[in-house]
Amino acid sequence: MKAKQIITAFLAVVLYVSCSDKVTLPSQPLSDYEKIYMPQAVNNPVKRILIVSDTAQTIIYGANYGGQDYPAQDIPVDFIINPALIDSFNQKNNTKYKALPSGSFSFTQTSAVIQKGKLTTEPLELKIKTGGAGAIDVLTDYLVPITMTAPKSNIKVNEDLRTTYYLIKSQPNLADYPDYSRTGWTIAGFSSEEPAEAQWGNGGQAIHALDDNTSTFWHSQWQNASPGPPHYIIVNMNETKILHGLWFIDRQNDQEGKPKEVQVQVSMDGVNWTDAGAFTLENSKATQKQFLSGFKSAKFFKVIFTSAYDAAYCHLAELGAF
Repeated sequence: MKAKQIITAFLAVVLYVSCSDKVTLPSQPLSDYEKIYMPQAVNNPVKRILIVSDTAQTIIYGANYGGQDYPAQDIPVDFIINPALIDSFNQKNNTKYKALPSGSFSFTQTSAVIQKGKLTTEPLELKIKTGGAGAIDVLTDYLVPITMTAPKSNIKVNEDLRTTYYLIKSQPNLADYPDYSRTGWTIAGFSSEEPAEAQWGNGGQAIHALDDNTSTFWHSQWQNASPGPPHYIIVNMNETKILHGLWFIDRQNDQEGKPKEVQVQVSMDGVNWTDAGAFTLENSKATQKQFLSGFKSAKFFKVIFTSAYDAAYCHLAELGAF
């Protein structure tokens, strides 16, 4: 009983000492958490496909306020296109995006205000010419870095979200280019294929990219060997067509291995090849249509997959052209 009383007394002392200790927290002024930023920059780089038109196309941007409460005063902000950032972006990402030609764009305004008691500016617009005199080139990739400054405000700018990088490309209206019939098309070559997929009903051979069945697919070899990229498929259309672009449907029941970086070549004889374009596909199960960099007359086309999402192997459910 005495031992129990001693233990109880000891715990009481420990509890008293613990409660009497004072913990000093570092100073955390609320102003450290008040920042302004471009909300579009959260998704950098932001891709925008513009349709060729006589009417200028619009890019929307603006600024937001983030903090514990609403701003207690107006916050004026300014915006500029910052072409100096294009070179650094290209070097960092191994890309070759161009700057917008002078005269191809205009701002509706370059200054705005996050008003007292509000969290955003009004939407601002960048107008880009895609048709007529002074328009940007069709099917050309441009990088447009829009940078925000706030020289007249004491609210800090979130440096990670100061600039929104827009990837801009103009293209014709896809609705004007119907898909070609694939009747009579054959496979003229491939880097590898995997017939062992047939045991699960998946096909696995290159011809399954032309069978109108999204439940089957071509798969690069994985049995006995597993070659890495580049992977390719050659299609013989068995007649000469003007190729405007290609369409892709990825495998429907797997994420890894979907095509990412794609190069396209065309040929009249299946021997001599001409580069026709390069693009990046999304990691998606939906149909993806891509224009070639120029419209080409061809009987054969070769699709080269130089990389895939999260895998060295590659697969594709359906492949077509328009």
